[in-house]
Amino acid sequence: MAEKLNNTGEMSFLEHLEELRWHIVRSAVSILVFAVMAFIFSSFIFDSVLLAPKNPDFFTNRMLCRFAEIMNTPHLCINSAPLKIQNIKMAGQFSTNIMVALYVGLIIAFPYVIWEMWRFISPALYENERKYARGSVGAISVLFFLGALFGYFVIVPLTVHFLGGWQVSKEIANQIDLDSYFGTISFIPFATGIIFELPVLMIFLTKAGLITPSFMIKYRKHAIIVLMILAAVITPPDIFSMILVVLPLLLLYEFSIILTKRIAKKMTQ
Repeated sequence: MAEKLNNTGEMSFLEHLEELRWHIVRSAVSILVFAVMAFIFSSFIFDSVLLAPKNPDFFTNRMLCRFAEIMNTPHLCINSAPLKIQNIKMAGQFSTNIMVALYVGLIIAFPYVIWEMWRFISPALYENERKYARGSVGAISVLFFLGALFGYFVIVPLTVHFLGGWQVSKEIANQIDLDSYFGTISFIPFATGIIFELPVLMIFLTKAGLITPSFMIKYRKHAIIVLMILAAVITPPDIFSMILVVLPLLLLYEFSIILTKRIAKKMTQ
């Protein structure tokens, strides 16, 4: 799209808003298109994707149960009994279908949304800044999908096992509501995809002068404690599950330190 320029060769504030509006509109349309596709193929998404982590034959559940047999630690075998889900609202299944379709549309369209935002921001950057930022859209997209896959194959089955099996009394049975289950299962991959953008966030904060590699190294122990607490909250009460969740997050933090060192070095040259 050709940019509208004023007499000084620069876009006015209102022209910037108009340009931003069209980037947002195209992003929203892409999300809506993928959401409609997700709605059309809702049977596959629900039966083969979203409902799968609660079943014993799900990949992660089978691997952990096999590992539990080898290590003779039965508590590592998760979701050995399928979780029962119920719907108690007249429009419950329809509204859940709409909500899930929007989540799926947002996840699939994420690279295009980032690309649209990059198209809006890039004209304001200097040539050397564009050079350093080259490939950033691809990196952001890859990190997001890695995070989403990690959330789906690791966090989701552990969360289903922990929250679905938690009981304050044996006299109270868990009958999981439709909205509660699918809301959680749909949100977790998106949230972990955002968390995996930590290296990108650290690069931005470093370039903005808000953090330094020495700052991240100094507070590494604090970061480890925070990540371990987070992992302990969302996983079953055993050390193996906690390590399984916290290890990729620690690797991302260490990777962020390496990246910030390189960025800081370039900024001082």
